[in-house]
Amino acid sequence: MIATMRLGLLLVLLFAAMAGGPVAAQTGGGRASPNGIEASARKIGPSGLALPRFVTLRAVKVNLRTGPGIRYPIEWVYARKGLPLEVIDEFETWRRVRDWQGSVGWVHQSMLSRRRGAMILGEQRLLRRAPGDGAAGVARVEAGVVGSLRRCAGGWCWIEVKGFEGWLRQDQIYGAYPDEIVE
Repeated sequence: MIATMRLGLLLVLLFAAMAGGPVAAQTGGGRASPNGIEASARKIGPSGLALPRFVTLRAVKVNLRTGPGIRYPIEWVYARKGLPLEVIDEFETWRRVRDWQGSVGWVHQSMLSRRRGAMILGEQRLLRRAPGDGAAGVARVEAGVVGSLRRCAGGWCWIEVKGFEGWLRQDQIYGAYPDEIVE
């Protein structure tokens, strides 16, 4: 009977985790990310890595599933290697992710890379030689373009996009939390 009660409790906890409740509560005093989670409110997941965190797609074609396993239906297929996603939960070898549009689903960990990426948000942006709105431009990058995130500090991020390197304001990309320092 006790084993049955423990199994029932485990199932309730599992379904609650999969239902998509908040990953971490805001604690106040910090700046919230676009998804409402502060950098200071992050926790450590079962993998030993921080939650939430940004990763990138390792392959050109990656299935986003409705649940953590191959028996769950495919909801979406991403076709963009290097696309940044936010890991918001973990279950065994599966990672619950959120994309720049707010879509949430499950991806197998083997399809994700720890490399940091950035996607240009909003409109065409000017990639700059130095961090600062008055700095000279290097290239213009279109919204939706994906690049590699090299570092962020002081509200600016150094990124590489199709052979061009330069600085963009942190609020102009998806792939880093507001005021996050990336080294």
